[in-house]
Amino acid sequence: MKIQLNTDNHVDGTEALEARVNAMIEQYLGRFSSRLSRIEVFLSDHNSVKGGPNDRRCALEARLENDDPVGASHDAEDTEKAIRGACDKLKVMLDARIEKQRGY
Repeated sequence: MKIQLNTDNHVDGTEALEARVNAMIEQYLGRFSSRLSRIEVFLSDHNSVKGGPNDRRCALEARLENDDPVGASHDAEDTEKAIRGACDKLKVMLDARIEKQRGY
């Protein structure tokens, strides 16, 4: 499973951020790695320097092998909470999609 990180011009896409994102994706979604070819992570900052509640957004798109992509997003006050929220939502969606494929 390949993890691709994309950021807007308000989020600094450093190697440290990429390593942290990869670790969180592996932690939350690693059990799906045999069924996924790629996960794209999109991090953005809505209000830039103004700040505000739920300023950060993480959008995830998981590319299932032999199926359509599945996406989820979450807004939070910081990047890590946004990633966790999006991972939780995507995990539920992937579970449902895989169960449907199995015919349960």
